[in-house]
Amino acid sequence: MVELSQEAVERYLEAHPRFAKEYFDRKLRTAAVGEASVHSGERGAASASLPGLSPEEESALCLELLQALRQEVGSAELAAHMALQRLAQLLRADRCSLFLCRARNGTPEVASRLLNVTPTSKFEDNLVVPDREVVFPLDIGIVGWVAHTKKALNVPDVKKNSHFSDFMDKQTGYVTRNLLATPIVMGKEVLAVVMAVNKVNAPAFSKQDEEVFSKYLTFVSIILKLHHTNYLYSVESRRSQILMWSANKVFEELTDVERQFHKALYTVRTYLNCERYSIGLLDMTKEKEFYEEWPVKLGEVEPYKGPKTPDGREIIFYKVIDYILHGKEEIKVIPTPPADHWTLISGLPTYVAENGFICNMLNAPADEYFTFQKGPVDETGWVIKNVLSLPIVNKKEDIVGVATFYNRKDGKPFDEYDEHITETLTQFLGWSLLNTDTYEKMNKLENRKDIAQEMLMNQIKATPDEIQSILKFKEKLNIDVIEDCEEKQLVTILKEDLPDPTAADLYEFRFSDLPVTEHGLIQCGLRLFFEINVVEKFKVPVEVLTRWMYTVRKGYRSVTYHNWRHGFNVGQTMFTLLMTGRLKKYYTDLEAFAMLAAAFCHDIDHRGTNNLYQMKSTSPLAKLHGSSVLERHHLEYSKTLLQDESLNIFQNLNKRQFETVIHLFEVAIIATDLALYFKKRTMFQKIVDACEKMQTEEEAIKYITIDPTKKEIIMAMMMTACDLSAITKPWEVQSQATLLVANEFWEQGDLERTVLQQQPIPMMDRNKKDELPKLQVGFIDFVCTFVYKEFSRFHKEVTPMLNGLQNNRMEWKSLADEYEAKMRVTEEEVKKQEEGNMIEKAAEDSGGGGEDKKSKTCLML
Repeated sequence: MVELSQEAVERYLEAHPRFAKEYFDRKLRTAAVGEASVHSGERGAASASLPGLSPEEESALCLELLQALRQEVGSAELAAHMALQRLAQLLRADRCSLFLCRARNGTPEVASRLLNVTPTSKFEDNLVVPDREVVFPLDIGIVGWVAHTKKALNVPDVKKNSHFSDFMDKQTGYVTRNLLATPIVMGKEVLAVVMAVNKVNAPAFSKQDEEVFSKYLTFVSIILKLHHTNYLYSVESRRSQILMWSANKVFEELTDVERQFHKALYTVRTYLNCERYSIGLLDMTKEKEFYEEWPVKLGEVEPYKGPKTPDGREIIFYKVIDYILHGKEEIKVIPTPPADHWTLISGLPTYVAENGFICNMLNAPADEYFTFQKGPVDETGWVIKNVLSLPIVNKKEDIVGVATFYNRKDGKPFDEYDEHITETLTQFLGWSLLNTDTYEKMNKLENRKDIAQEMLMNQIKATPDEIQSILKFKEKLNIDVIEDCEEKQLVTILKEDLPDPTAADLYEFRFSDLPVTEHGLIQCGLRLFFEINVVEKFKVPVEVLTRWMYTVRKGYRSVTYHNWRHGFNVGQTMFTLLMTGRLKKYYTDLEAFAMLAAAFCHDIDHRGTNNLYQMKSTSPLAKLHGSSVLERHHLEYSKTLLQDESLNIFQNLNKRQFETVIHLFEVAIIATDLALYFKKRTMFQKIVDACEKMQTEEEAIKYITIDPTKKEIIMAMMMTACDLSAITKPWEVQSQATLLVANEFWEQGDLERTVLQQQPIPMMDRNKKDELPKLQVGFIDFVCTFVYKEFSRFHKEVTPMLNGLQNNRMEWKSLADEYEAKMRVTEEEVKKQEEGNMIEKAAEDSGGGGEDKKSKTCLML
């Protein structure tokens, strides 16, 4: 073997400086530092901040640690291990240890992470795996006390310190004599406690050791703070992702709690940082059916004595959803899980459901209270280690389920940040149940509405006998079942029994319903549809038309004025405006069909009170409809009738035609709200002004028909003219109609006075009924005159309505003048009476003695 001389080695090292540095760092630096600290007196170290080291050596050590920080940035424990090795060497400590601070179940604790670090120990030997952690609460041991006080502690003799715990010494056989411990703090939070144990060749750590310890731990502090900051960033990132995806998924599924939970939990699985988790859904039944209690009351079945939720429900998990994330991802759904299922057998989910606590357990199988399965739970060989279980609570603070998370992916126990993240998730899931609850309530309300609608239809829909009273197919065709009749036969026999439109004055503005029965008005209404030629054109089955017309009549309540007679009068006036008033030329047959039908329905199910009363009394209608309360109800009622195929007179229209009809219904019926009248009349006036300037009728027709908006405005004003048409009837008819309207108003006034405890306005006050003529004159002048004056200007054929209005105004004005004259006479008589009383009193006060006064009094008595 060739021997190397010292000169050859030196020449090689000088020729290869990089190799020389690496070899020194790897083999000799630790020994050099130790030797430097031993022979500190032989060095000129006064200028160095670390005792025993020259500034150059101290700089080299700092550089080494900084390089370690850079190289081991991904592993805080590895970088901290290197720092503790140097620290043990510098302090001449027998060993150093690192304890991490954390919190579980709301309780802070310290857990061993690096134990027995010496200058020559290996990282793998010093690293404490999660299964072998030694955990101290803050009220046990010096480590816990340092974490609690956040102050460094130098203990020369541990036996004389009341906080010392010999638990670890007993476990390991090691004897602790003295120690030096310092907390690493970030803000107000303690991240870790570093401990140097047993000073070598000295009875205790000195003040100089404390300074070195404190200064050198700066590097460990940087490592841990950097790691903790990264961890917090990861936590917040996971939290935001979980909330974002949960919010995205819970609003996708509103129909079912299970599907809602499943979608949200499956989507966020990658952010939960666990190997497996399960959701146990609780039965929400609070009260059993009466027949389920009979066996218990008879003593045949033992009463339930098991645990209950805080709101008193029996804890029954009706379904468990198991999410497997380790190995191959899989989802298992276990309906009606048995009590010995691995997710339930421990008793932890039941405990959480009973108490509502968050339970974070380290090394769960070793727990004595809960009976976790110690071996593999299934064929995959997976074993339970650490467990975090939380209740899922809804907005009512009822526990609806339990979420349990198993084994953090990095092997560490779940900490307070895992608790926060999972609690945020379960709270969000619980609150999101409000969506499914609301959806379920809406479904129930919808079902109740459908049932109520079905009941309503059963009551108001025309019966076969009622249809037979108008469409006499049995009598005339000798056929028992209407379905056996041909449509042409039904049309023929129906037309035979309908009144003659001329004889019944159906084309006249002066038409009066008073001589006609309500049954006869149904027949008159059917005649109007035949007169505008829509029955055959749009293939309206006469049985359906008859049933619809009779049902509309039954839909009107028996109130004083807004009853079926008023509804028919509005329909008849619409027909007259279209035909006699010649307004039909602006509208198609389908539009005329819809306008006539809407006019008949415009006040269906009127309650005899106006919109203002509905809002004052906060009726269900007012809560449902924000504006035009009654009009929107009439519209919805009308549309409900058309949803029944046996009542849908538009059943043979195509989809686009039917949508047009529904839109015209909306325009026509909502337009009867007088609150909207003042908004639309200026627009109508501009149309009339424009048409008046046109030379030919064709030009006016084209001007209107090419613009759907103009047609709708004219139609809306036609509905107002029809609704107020009673004011234009002959005096003998109009006076009776006015009394009916007034009586309905007075009835509402009585309700306002008794129910709402409010003073009604004069129009509604029966105590001021003598002012009715004056009020009528004001109503004619302020509301009605514009409508009929403009329609007469628009179409001279409508002038009879304006003439009737003006004649009635004269009558009401005459009655108002008579009332005013009577009031003046009465006022003068009252005034004279008061003056006479004053003169008599003055005479009594000025003349005669006490006896005269007494005699007069006696005479009066």
